[in-house]
Amino acid sequence: MSQGRIRLAVLTSSGPESRTGPAVAEWFVEQARKFGGFDIDVVSLPEANLPVLVTRPPSAEAAERLAGISPRLAAADAFVVITAEYNHAYPAVLKSAIDWHVDQWHAKPVAFVCYGGRSAGLRAVEQLRLVFSELHAVTLRDSVSFANVWDQFDDEGRPKDPEGIALAAKNMLNQLVWWAQSLREAREKRPFAA
Repeated sequence: MSQGRIRLAVLTSSGPESRTGPAVAEWFVEQARKFGGFDIDVVSLPEANLPVLVTRPPSAEAAERLAGISPRLAAADAFVVITAEYNHAYPAVLKSAIDWHVDQWHAKPVAFVCYGGRSAGLRAVEQLRLVFSELHAVTLRDSVSFANVWDQFDDEGRPKDPEGIALAAKNMLNQLVWWAQSLREAREKRPFAA
C-alpha cells in the first residue's frame, strides 16, 4: 500500500444473477476509483459463502472459508457496504459476514450504498448502523441510495441521473476519507481495545 492511501474494502451482498446489485456495485467502484486515494478490494460476500451459523471456534470448513475473507477485512482502513433491502432488512449473507468477524470492524468507518423500492434501502441501513455500533465501528451519516433501483439504471448498467448520484458519492467519499485517516492515525497511536 502506498503511504497515505486508504485501504477500502467494498462489500457486495448480491450475486451475479441479481438484476440490479452488480450494476450498483460496478458504478460505485468506478466512482471510488475516480475519486482516487483508495486501494480498493471488492469483497463478494456471496462468493465467500460463509456459513450462517456462527460457532466459536469455527469448524474446519468455516475456517477455510473465513481464510479467504478475514485477512482482507482486517487489512481495511474503511468499508463501504453495498446492500439491497429485503423485508425492511439487509441480506442474510451480509449478517453472516458481519457476525463471523469482530476485531476487523473495530474503530473503522463504514459507509453505505443501498438500494431498493420506495425506501431506497434506507431501512436496511438503519439496522446496519445498530449492528456496526455494537462492533465499535463508526458509521457515516451520509449514504448513497437508489429508490426504485430498477428504474435508475439503463440497459447497459449506467445511472440515468449520473451527475446527481455522482455528487452524492463524492460527498460520502470525502467524509469516508476524513474518518479513515483520522481513525487510522488514532489506532496507530493508541491501539483500540474494546
